[in-house]
Amino acid sequence: MAEKEKLGIFVATNKHLDHVIGVVKAAKKAGKELVIFLTHDGVLMSQDPKYQELADLGPEEMTLCNVRWEELGLKGKPIPAGMGEKGLATQSRHVSLIGKCDRYLVL
Repeated sequence: MAEKEKLGIFVATNKHLDHVIGVVKAAKKAGKELVIFLTHDGVLMSQDPKYQELADLGPEEMTLCNVRWEELGLKGKPIPAGMGEKGLATQSRHVSLIGKCDRYLVL
């Protein structure tokens, strides 16, 4: 069986959570695997009550920039839903995610 096409989503703003959720729903419906990396102000999406809806959609991998997490004063808070123990990552992980994707969307 052929591997599913993988879509990566890079989010650097916290202004479009509804759009991110919509893209993830459409990609899932189309049978795509998803990886998401939150950085810069996109990290703040993880603190929005509506973020849980994104986590519940079950991207195969979702991580956020640990450096920005700490800069925003979030160090010590629980790791956001859907991220697991390796959810706080470096830009090195981001580069690794890009290499795994067939397509990469920047929001």
